[in-house]
Amino acid sequence: MPTLSILVIAIGLAMDAFAVSIASGITIKRLRLHHALLIASAFGLFQAVMPILGWGLGSLASPFLLNLNNWIAAALLIGIGGHMIVEARQIEEAEQKNPLKPAILLTLAVATSLDAFAVGLTLSMLQVSIIRPVLIIGAVTFAMAFAGVYIGEFFGHLFEKKLEIAGGILLIGMGLKIGIRHL
Repeated sequence: MPTLSILVIAIGLAMDAFAVSIASGITIKRLRLHHALLIASAFGLFQAVMPILGWGLGSLASPFLLNLNNWIAAALLIGIGGHMIVEARQIEEAEQKNPLKPAILLTLAVATSLDAFAVGLTLSMLQVSIIRPVLIIGAVTFAMAFAGVYIGEFFGHLFEKKLEIAGGILLIGMGLKIGIRHL
């Protein structure tokens, strides 16, 4: 899979972590560097681990679904993108919670990385090696989450939902590209 395609997927996946990081930056009083590093590390780690789990499951199921792999991959990416857009339009209460509490941070990291599990499943069906995508997804998510915390501190809610919608549109575009290529 071309690096540019992986980068587009990584950016799409990182958008929800970025938006949650912005919300976190809004809520943290007296933001410090270690706060941003903690949030970015949690999001980056989970965004990197979840595709590995999805890829492992997909590798086990792939022989049974060999003829449908590309269609399943396209449907998953389109579904993930659509789900991100729907989630972005719902009212979030994350601003009212302290994202530095371990239970809340873990919940946010898992919630923002579930889409990455499905992408890992998709990559296994496309028979793509998981190492490079995982490194790129984790690094992009870390960087965007780190920046998001500081952007949230400075700019607040101005762009939060729009970024999640943009991420969903990117993933839908990738799914459509895969589907159209295999018509």
